[in-house]
Amino acid sequence: MTEKFSIIIPLYNKGPYIVRAIESVLNQLIQNFEIIVIDGGSYDDGPKIVKDFNDPRIHFLVQSGKGVSNARNEAVNFSKNDYIAFLDADDEWMPKHLETIFRLIKEFPEAGMFTTAYKIQTDEGKLRWADYQYIPTPPWEGLLPDYFKSGALGEYPVWTSVVVIPREIFDKMGGFPEGYWFGEDADLFGKIALKYPVAFSWEMGAIYHWDALNRICNRQYPLEHEMPFVKTARAALTNKEVPTRFIQSLNECIYKTEIERAEYNFKAGNSRIAKKILKQCNTRWHFNRKMKWWILATIPYPLYLFIRDTKLKLIKMVRKKKQ
Repeated sequence: MTEKFSIIIPLYNKGPYIVRAIESVLNQLIQNFEIIVIDGGSYDDGPKIVKDFNDPRIHFLVQSGKGVSNARNEAVNFSKNDYIAFLDADDEWMPKHLETIFRLIKEFPEAGMFTTAYKIQTDEGKLRWADYQYIPTPPWEGLLPDYFKSGALGEYPVWTSVVVIPREIFDKMGGFPEGYWFGEDADLFGKIALKYPVAFSWEMGAIYHWDALNRICNRQYPLEHEMPFVKTARAALTNKEVPTRFIQSLNECIYKTEIERAEYNFKAGNSRIAKKILKQCNTRWHFNRKMKWWILATIPYPLYLFIRDTKLKLIKMVRKKKQ
């Protein structure tokens, strides 16, 4: 084996989970790697836990900038190897993850990024597969037929804690866009998918922990501006940089992302922005979802909160009875 991996782990107040993340890397069947943990100013015991690991392959950095994109970019600049892997501090890898990635690199060297499949640990404690769509059935592995159609119809087939990107391509794409706290990873992956094939394996490589505390995507702040990938995708369409076979699926990816932004704004209490976003979504694939949030955005927000809270209470009551 000649390929070496640099594994980037951003850390910010994830002390309860960082041991699990690091040990999941140390337990890989392939051991040809370095681990770079970069801390963004944690005030829990996470940094001390990392420093207590007695392994020369683990490097601890203190972030000089701000935001998770900056942390990842700084760590990549520090790293030494040709293949960059990412793992969030509250997620974990399965032992065959890097072995599977290595196989994909050998079989599909033309790919711009490589990924294994993953499962999601939900808030309710259930472990489920990501909602993969428009991918050949297991145990297939190969180049995705249409990354954008997969993302438009289901959950994105590429996620930060399973992706590996060649350093050359990472640098060419400019790394993760900085100045955003949401959607920055989807922008980088989308830029790569616009220019390169994406290699995928159904081998389960990681667990995405929705049950972890202090997750950035759980914030309920208004999102007034477009996600970075929406801007990237629209610019690519305007400049006629998108192959004809991907135009419809890319447009539907845009609409799906915008509907999600409308949903996010509505839940943050801004129905006006939500309705404005939905009005501009000319989707065919997600029409029902668009109409659902349009209807909800027309009712008074306090009434929505009452309905939501009542529903949650009923769900808890049903669960207690089943137990």
